[in-house]
Amino acid sequence: MDINVLRGVIAVVCLVLFLGIVWWAYSRHQKARFEEAANLPFVEKD
Repeated sequence: MDINVLRGVIAVVCLVLFLGIVWWAYSRHQKARFEEAANLPFVEKD
């Protein structure tokens, strides 16, 4: 296996991983969790 083949494989794996993270972050299942987390700084502590 040539080093360039290894670099190509690593590039493809990184691209797939990046797209997976983007898909996970923008999925509808995560929206409620992220909105709740976004409002945490505005919650007043008693």
